[in-house]
Amino acid sequence: MTNLDPHPVAVECGDEAQGHGTTVIEPREVPLGGPRAMTVRRSLPARGRTTIGAWCFLDHYGPDEIAETGGMVVPPHPHTSLQTVSWLFTGTVEHRDSTGVRAHVVPGELNLMTAGHGICHSEVSVREEGAPGILHGVQLWTVLPAEHADVPAHFQHFEPEPHAADGVRASVFLGTVAVGGTELSSPVPTYSPLLGAELVLEPGATAYLGVDPAFEHGVLLDQGQVHASGTPLQPHQLSHHPPGPGTLELLAGPEGARVILIGGTPFEEQIVMWWNFIGRSHEEVVQARERWNAERGQDPDGRFGAFDYPGGEWLPAPTLPRVRLRPRG
Repeated sequence: MTNLDPHPVAVECGDEAQGHGTTVIEPREVPLGGPRAMTVRRSLPARGRTTIGAWCFLDHYGPDEIAETGGMVVPPHPHTSLQTVSWLFTGTVEHRDSTGVRAHVVPGELNLMTAGHGICHSEVSVREEGAPGILHGVQLWTVLPAEHADVPAHFQHFEPEPHAADGVRASVFLGTVAVGGTELSSPVPTYSPLLGAELVLEPGATAYLGVDPAFEHGVLLDQGQVHASGTPLQPHQLSHHPPGPGTLELLAGPEGARVILIGGTPFEEQIVMWWNFIGRSHEEVVQARERWNAERGQDPDGRFGAFDYPGGEWLPAPTLPRVRLRPRG
């Protein structure tokens, strides 16, 4: 997924409000996908909060009727020094990338793309025969630590087994969390300590989640009503919970709730995050931009590689701001 915020500097997205020992982040709407842009709700990065653990980017979209909105059409675009995490509630997205992967992203399955030194990919929503034409899900990025920032690009897929107990259904796609006393873990390796899970709560249900007290956590409310460790959330809001407690409590309202839980140890490095690139300096980002606009996703031996995309379309990197990009975090 590409960042098409007209002001794509890390901390210019969203606002935080303090409350009950947590931070509540209001999303902002931004266009995604070039000339046929769809609208997404962006919660990370936010003003005053660049990361939650190594999670540095969170887009939440839908439910959208593809026939009306056109869905997601994101031509080839580049990434560096990050991982993309795709998780759908409804719909299907075709993923293609320069490592040779062509896969369908479907609900309940993790698709994890590691950019490392450089990769390009595309994302296009499709309607499978007999499937609903609704697109609804989240797209997240994680920062690769400096020691792993230039790893070779690769792609991983994992289908977690949902676990249901006491009115809660949990699907853990990264890391480990205890739900109702049962520890659930994903086997997918990560480059820093991370947690990612979908939790669906029945009306009035309470989930007591055993979490790592060294982690900070984020709770994104997709639909319904929920109190996250005492803090009420409205749909599309993201709460931030600092390290310390070993339990996170989710209390659903009368309509139930669906949330995305993310977490990780606080990310201590400073990063420069601009458009689809992450670097440690202004110069790194400038170099990546120049290479992408020269290669245009057409050079199989270049930094970002190439793959077959209908029509040969690609997304050029926007013009850099006239000021030096500053490290954040």
